[in-house]
Amino acid sequence: MGLLNFNNLPANTLIGADWKTFKRITDGQHIISEKKAKYLYTKLICRLLSPFASIQERKYREQLAEKPLQNDPLFILGHWRSGTTFVHNILAQDKHFGYTTTYQTVLPHYIMALQGFFKPCMKFVMPSKRPTDNLELAPDLPQEEEFALNNMTPCNYYNFWSFPERMQEYCDRFLTFRDITDEELKEFKETFEKLVKISLWNTGGTQYLSKNPPHTGRIKALSELFPRARYVYLMRNPYTVFESTRSFFLNTIKPLQLNIISDEEMEQNILRNYMELYHAYKEQSLPLKKVGGVLYEVRFEDIEKDAFAITQDIYAKLGIPGWEEAKPAIEKYILSKKGYKKNRYQYDPRTIQLVNENWGEVFDEWGYERL
Repeated sequence: MGLLNFNNLPANTLIGADWKTFKRITDGQHIISEKKAKYLYTKLICRLLSPFASIQERKYREQLAEKPLQNDPLFILGHWRSGTTFVHNILAQDKHFGYTTTYQTVLPHYIMALQGFFKPCMKFVMPSKRPTDNLELAPDLPQEEEFALNNMTPCNYYNFWSFPERMQEYCDRFLTFRDITDEELKEFKETFEKLVKISLWNTGGTQYLSKNPPHTGRIKALSELFPRARYVYLMRNPYTVFESTRSFFLNTIKPLQLNIISDEEMEQNILRNYMELYHAYKEQSLPLKKVGGVLYEVRFEDIEKDAFAITQDIYAKLGIPGWEEAKPAIEKYILSKKGYKKNRYQYDPRTIQLVNENWGEVFDEWGYERL
């Protein structure tokens, strides 16, 4: 159990941003009075840490910036709460993969220098479980890289975690890239490539393993940056995804936010942005399907039935090397999770109505049964 309770965090995750990024994200934002202390404390920590970010920047330029990647990444895609974390953790048992760690998501500028000091501090204070599903939290565990990117560039969807009032704007600009400018897209690509290289340096992998729901709407940009990348796309029962996402966002965002929207408005944002992400994926994945052998689509319910067989099939269909070497560790991890108790959701009539009215197209496309 960590020293801090997630529901009572004194600062939000922008403590790990470099000063320039912090200012670009927060300047001109609406910060409500009851969140100003959290904002000022976050700002103070960020300002104190920021001068040390230049150490890593210098090391990156000297050691990694001009060094090409050995392999393009493997991307795990899917809407939040579609089982992407479980699949990420399974594949991360393969030591040829590298990934962004939980420590790196919070302090991405202090990996190549000062990690030895900051990581034990983080381990001491951070909660040991995720508040929504009781999955383990630890500094070295794999984590979705959007949180790290949020501390490296303002061209990021997770700005809404701090400023939910602008969630729809951030969706259209930085989730689906529909309204992104050329300059913002260039900055995003450069920042993401830097994150990939530093993550591989940190974990010792030769191929980057990405688990990042926002990437689901960015396939076109990712393919431009990494032409030989591979993709795994997860589908899950829409009723479960809605209930789980609503619980996740409402419970997790509140300790981090600096302004507030109502639960009803968040609910409407989830309903809208789910379909924005779905349509973006459907359109941008067409070129991958035409090529063949680069995209693996699977229901999470099938993974729950036989995760080992599905994982083996992913390796075979996508041409991922090293299955025989990775198989023992992957099998051991899957067996260790056999007794894990997931959240169980009871779908009330209002939930069923909202999902049926807003996400009916998904039922038709994926073949899930409507209630």
